Amino acid sequence: MDAPDPDLHQRLAAADRALAARNVAEARAILEAAAAAAPAFPAFWQRLATVRQMAGAPGQAIAAIDKALELAPLDFVNLLMRARMLDQAGHPEAGEAYGRALAQRRPDPLPAPLVPAIERAEAAWAEHQQGLERRLAEALEASGTDLTPAERGRAARLASNITRRTRAYHSEATHFHYPGLRELEFHDRALFPWLERLEGLSDVIAAELDVVANAPDADLVPYVQYSASEPLAQWRQLNHNRDWTAIHLIQRGARVEPNAAHCPQTMAFLDSMAQPWIEGCGANAMFSLLAPHTSIPPHVGVANFRLLCHLPLIIPGKCWFRVGEEVRDWQRGTAWVFDDSIEHEAMNETDQLRIIMIFDIWHPDLSPAERQAIATTVGAASMPVGAL
Repeated sequence: MDAPDPDLHQRLAAADRALAARNVAEARAILEAAAAAAPAFPAFWQRLATVRQMAGAPGQAIAAIDKALELAPLDFVNLLMRARMLDQAGHPEAGEAYGRALAQRRPDPLPAPLVPAIERAEAAWAEHQQGLERRLAEALEASGTDLTPAERGRAARLASNITRRTRAYHSEATHFHYPGLRELEFHDRALFPWLERLEGLSDVIAAELDVVANAPDADLVPYVQYSASEPLAQWRQLNHNRDWTAIHLIQRGARVEPNAAHCPQTMAFLDSMAQPWIEGCGANAMFSLLAPHTSIPPHVGVANFRLLCHLPLIIPGKCWFRVGEEVRDWQRGTAWVFDDSIEHEAMNETDQLRIIMIFDIWHPDLSPAERQAIATTVGAASMPVGAL
């Protein structure tokens, strides 16, 4: 906002000259009068906050910066100033104030003099978050509440959400969203007792993977296959690229015989699973091959009524997977079930190939009747070609 008239501009300039001459009292007197004359001009209140702080009046300085923020509540510099003033005064709200300030930071380059203040804000905010999470954990422990491991994990996530170190992620299925289903990044193993049987087959499945991957008649295709006209920028680098390759065993409800024939025990296990068989859509099962130093960008799947299972088979080192806020490293033979309608991404940081088995299952919240209703409805809608 511009100053209302040239006289007030001159007052600002006079206050700046007084500050340059280290005459804080004169600068303060000028700005007190200017703020009274033009109370709707935030720059006066910001400068007045500075000189009040310099004059040893921290409470009045905070009151002045609060006035500036009344006029421009999301001003990053003023929010940062307020947090710093609270910090210097030892105020208990300083940590939260730093968080509110940093939430308004924009990616645009900032003046170099602000860099130390931002670094201090980031450090203070992180310290505040860690301290608050620690206090919340101690309070829960002191309460004696008896939690299962899964419940304890959710309680810890509540604490990190409170401190805003993490946030809530939700299902954002690109095509098919069934209402009322639990939204969990990784689902509790206890819901899927067959995971131990699957993990026990790791060596058998890995051996069949080796056979099919080296078979002359095997069908290996790029995992991502969109038409060039589809506006999906995040897949541009991987589209039709064998850095992410799939060996499909079941694709859109059809067995891929050139591959499945080499994997009889893997297929026998899949036959025992309650997969979502939907015309033109599912079930799906495959080996996923990710090249060295290749990343899969953040994305979401087509439907929330199905979950995906991963069984890691070849994990040469640091290979990680993020769903929502939770990041896990793949470990050979340790399977998990996750909701791919929640944003997720992956990375192979090694110099060698990473291979996992992927297949889909029904969401456990669905009744048999609901499964049938979904299969009928989605089958009639038909799956868009190229959808993941």
